[in-house]
Amino acid sequence: MKNNYFSKIFAILCFGSGTYSAVAQNSCAQALPATAGTITVSGIDGTNTTTACLTQASMAEWYAYTPTQNYSVTVTSDLAQNICKDTRFSVYTGTCTGLVCLTSDDDSGVIACNSGNTNSFLSKKTFEVTAGVTYYIAWDNRWSAAGFDFQIIEAPIVPSPCATATTVTAGITTVNAIDGTNVNTTCSTASQAKWYKYVPTQNYRVTVSSDLPENLCKNTNFSVYTGSCSGTLTCVTSDDNSGVLECNVGNTNSFLSKKTFDVTAGTTYYIVWDNKWSAEGFNFEITEQVIVVPVAYSSQSVSTINSQYNICVIDMNDDGRDDIVGVSPNTLKVHYQNADGTFTISNITVPGTSKMPTWSLAAGDYNRDGYSDLILGSGNGLSFWQSNATGTAYTSITPGEYIFCQRTNFVDINNDGHLDAFSCHDIDPNVYYLNDGAGNFTYYQSGITPGAYNLGIIPSGGNYASLWTDFDNDGDVDMFVSKCSGPPCELHRNDGPAGYTDISATAGINVTPVQSWSSAIADFDNDGDMDILVGSNGSVKSMLFRNNLDTTNTTEEAYSNVSSGSGWDTDTTINRDYIAYDFDNDGFVDVMGSGNKIMFNQGDLTFLPTNYPSGISVGAVGDLNNDGFLDVLNGSNIRYAVPNGNKWVKVRLKGIQSNINGIGARVEVYGSWGKMIRDVRSGEGFQFMSTLSAHFGLGTATTIDKIIIRWPSGTVDTLLNPNINQTHLIVEGATLNTIGAASSMFMVYPNPVSDVLTIRPGTSAPQIKSAEIFDLNGRLVQKSDVLNNAITVKNLAAGSYILLLNAVDGSKHTQKFLKN
Repeated sequence: MKNNYFSKIFAILCFGSGTYSAVAQNSCAQALPATAGTITVSGIDGTNTTTACLTQASMAEWYAYTPTQNYSVTVTSDLAQNICKDTRFSVYTGTCTGLVCLTSDDDSGVIACNSGNTNSFLSKKTFEVTAGVTYYIAWDNRWSAAGFDFQIIEAPIVPSPCATATTVTAGITTVNAIDGTNVNTTCSTASQAKWYKYVPTQNYRVTVSSDLPENLCKNTNFSVYTGSCSGTLTCVTSDDNSGVLECNVGNTNSFLSKKTFDVTAGTTYYIVWDNKWSAEGFNFEITEQVIVVPVAYSSQSVSTINSQYNICVIDMNDDGRDDIVGVSPNTLKVHYQNADGTFTISNITVPGTSKMPTWSLAAGDYNRDGYSDLILGSGNGLSFWQSNATGTAYTSITPGEYIFCQRTNFVDINNDGHLDAFSCHDIDPNVYYLNDGAGNFTYYQSGITPGAYNLGIIPSGGNYASLWTDFDNDGDVDMFVSKCSGPPCELHRNDGPAGYTDISATAGINVTPVQSWSSAIADFDNDGDMDILVGSNGSVKSMLFRNNLDTTNTTEEAYSNVSSGSGWDTDTTINRDYIAYDFDNDGFVDVMGSGNKIMFNQGDLTFLPTNYPSGISVGAVGDLNNDGFLDVLNGSNIRYAVPNGNKWVKVRLKGIQSNINGIGARVEVYGSWGKMIRDVRSGEGFQFMSTLSAHFGLGTATTIDKIIIRWPSGTVDTLLNPNINQTHLIVEGATLNTIGAASSMFMVYPNPVSDVLTIRPGTSAPQIKSAEIFDLNGRLVQKSDVLNNAITVKNLAAGSYILLLNAVDGSKHTQKFLKN
């Protein structure tokens, strides 16, 4: 930790002024003795030692520094003569045969390069040393082997103000004035501060607040740290203006501070109030609340989950239970979930050479045989693993086009009832494969292939994670793409036959800078439209955008950036995967991303982190013991959610006119809470493939008014008063009236029917070429040509059926009928 007062002292109290060159420092054992002053490194050509500090470097130059007394030492190449050079060093204690990494630095210099970019790639680090101890300073060639100068600067140790922090406990503390020394950190750059030391006796959810009546109209700012007063302080959180008590003089703003965060028993937390806005005194309060974990997890290690890629949880055999899918070269390993929660393992050989899912995997039944097929996305192309008619064998199909695949998806891009395949392309415009209905794919690249849709055509690529969902509630799927370190994120609106339109600027989601590998998308505020969390995988924090959709007009409303105060504005952890599910079944969609935690949705577009010390991370999600709570697959470990008493409902879809998985369908659940929505998607986050069942937590509700499914075909099914705590299979068209037309173009009679079903077309109806009949489990039971507008159904068993009519113009039409 570099303190602002250290830099002032260094300018005055530097010891040694000599400059000398290195001659025999090509290994730790030959390290050149070094003292305070300037040292010239002619070049880096010595032997490196791989350590936790020093990786990805083949050579190094070594120096041995032994202080004569305790000092605060700065090692730096951040010197004018080194401008535009690129250095890195590490510092060790111990012996050359047993080095202990003390510290290291790469790019903490501040002298900007004056050629090319203005970054500084020089190194600077301050740390405390003990008299008589030898410190090995190793400069390596990670970035350059060119020579340079560096300095060792010694200064007296000035105790950190946190070493004399006042101990506080829960309750009210009075700050007389802010008149102490501050430490310059990423959280605070103020000149003065007041330090307090808080050590919780057990794990708590703690609130630190100056938002008290006696502080009305005052202006406060604080930061919280953990770590060592003599080493590195880590900023845990901070707050400026989250108070709600309005000033009653002048303006009505609140400039008071309030922050809630989780603490661990026995850990020291430094609460630091600074003079960013004011140095006057005030009171603050620490309140402790016992942490109630919204949902706990038990971990089970399963040794047989040992494929190279264990990143998929999907119902592989259409039995209504999620299975675990593992992929290795030439082997598909499936742990089929049994009714009792155990697994039956099947190893299926997949011959031929396949791309491996080094970047992502997606699943869906694109050949409509009742068994899930896979897309395996690699760094140089993709492969399809296609099931046979019994799910007992798979064929590998590798189209051969070069694609730097990132996120892959199955989705019906052109809404013809067949699942297509999409892949983000990292370095070129995005690509997709259209399915002709017979399982044959045609390749398209946005902006390049004639007739291709615009689904991301920026030549530089930067497309990391695609997520297909209906953002404007018009019944078709739109597409959002997360970007990293380059162009802004993109939102592509589906305009039907007109194709896709990039509305990123209109929607206001094209903010920069952005460093995101994936986004979590859900109706976070339960207002009936999809909101967007752009997840952070770099120095730019996650950003939460609220959808302001107004369906009473045709204007495209911009999203609102509601990150401030949401909990995401203070989350400094990063991850490449972010996924959105209701993990605690309380009726609000949560987010799992980084830092072994879940950000639990509080229902008001704020999120509260719950940490899982035993570890939990983003993985494939599904209900792996059929108890209605979502479990997470982390490698070979299954994190089973422990039911907390909240109710639930799951919906499985079987498409008839739409794709068989119902991917792209909108599922709505209505009850005393209002409405909740889910869209069925293949491919969430960046890498993983999760369940295709639509999962809803119901909290304490004991009844559901209705479930509505809005299919990609336009068919709408309604299930009234369904039972809770169970899975409902809904076949497209199954809940239409027994007598009456699902399609206004045709009617069928007699209904009920005993022998021959007659089809009467309307005046504008297309010519019908064939018909398919499905039972209410979605199974195809009869397929035949239509002769003289009639079909013989006498061989069908008594019951309800769905008739799918295939027209010569490619359109499809459904009717429901009853067989006597």
